[in-house]
Amino acid sequence: MMNQFSPKVSEILSFSREEAKRLTSKSVAPEHIMLAILREKSGPVWDLFNRWEVDTDYLKKEIENKIKEENVGAGEAVSDLLLNEQANNVLKLSVLEARLQHAQTVDIIHLFLAILHDSSNNAAKTLLEERGLSYNNVTAMLKPHANPTRNGIGMAEEEELDDEDMSPSSSAKNTKTTQTTRTKSKTPVLDSFGTDLTQAALEGKLDPVVGREREIMRVSEILGRRKKNNPILIGEPGVGKSAIVEGLAQLIVKRLTSPILFDKRVMTLDLTAVVAGTKYRGQFEERIRALIKEIEQNPDIIVFIDEIHTL
Repeated sequence: MMNQFSPKVSEILSFSREEAKRLTSKSVAPEHIMLAILREKSGPVWDLFNRWEVDTDYLKKEIENKIKEENVGAGEAVSDLLLNEQANNVLKLSVLEARLQHAQTVDIIHLFLAILHDSSNNAAKTLLEERGLSYNNVTAMLKPHANPTRNGIGMAEEEELDDEDMSPSSSAKNTKTTQTTRTKSKTPVLDSFGTDLTQAALEGKLDPVVGREREIMRVSEILGRRKKNNPILIGEPGVGKSAIVEGLAQLIVKRLTSPILFDKRVMTLDLTAVVAGTKYRGQFEERIRALIKEIEQNPDIIVFIDEIHTL
């Protein structure tokens, strides 16, 4: 993910560790990232501060005080400072913010928007909102015209599909890369917020999965049940939960599973993408309802929801 970040963002992340160390924190939080952003005295974020007449020195002191309050009884800071869960979520959100802004790389402004869009009320977000710098206000200023909505779902412009894109002549142009004729999808909402792993397996885009045959077959068995057929993969980050699902998709494509799973589509649902850009009240719920409706109407789909405990 780091190659998606601009050099400025990498510098900010380095500064955030310095701030955490200076304030004897045990990990890097969104507040430390905000302190690092405040070091920058130019750019879009600084322009926003000037427009809202924000006293950045006082804001910095308030954030530092909040951090010190949370550090009470924490002891000495560890030498190898890592990003905590909130800070990691902010980084993931910044990638989505860059995508929504049609940017090639994640810049400081996207990191700033991610702090404001964070579902947890970090101190930096709270203090900024008190000064009128809410996520909605900032995005409205950066982009005055809202993205078009479809069925109240509110997708980004790049996700909109018009009739011309779906025409046979347009599809023929795309056969060089897809090698298949493009037809109107039965699951446009799920396609927007997810990834078709079976299609990726067909195109050879998935890496081989080694040493997980037992787990993959167990998942296959559970999916073949008439009742209680929703397996949950539990494990620490990085142990290979997603790889098990990718392995299942590859076996389905090769028809090495139970016949019940033949021709099934394995889709991954990105919850962060579902949340991103939900500016208006009820928009997130509308997206979830649309997703549920599509899944119910297409029984051949197997949906893998990563980080489902956050839903």
